[in-house]
Amino acid sequence: MTLIIVLLGAAALIGIGLYGALSQQSFVMLMMGLELMLNGALLAIIGFWSLYLGGMPEGQLLAIIVMAVMAVEMAIGFALIVAVYRKRQADMTESIGTLKQ
Repeated sequence: MTLIIVLLGAAALIGIGLYGALSQQSFVMLMMGLELMLNGALLAIIGFWSLYLGGMPEGQLLAIIVMAVMAVEMAIGFALIVAVYRKRQADMTESIGTLKQ
């Protein structure tokens, strides 16, 4: 596969994730959009790594770090979602503004 095809796929994932993160009101859909954006960035990183570094371990290390960040982001995000739901019985993003009272 050429780099152009990989970057088009990465751009599509980032675009779909951005649309999902900005247009949805559910916390879970927001988290899924963020996850898609990170997957698009990871795909672009791996594409550049395979083309320019030719198998050097720095690209693999960066991909593993991005995957670890994605896992931590999802764990913290879902913990916050559960805390908000237990406190306010709300599962929509517009209800989060009432948490500061």
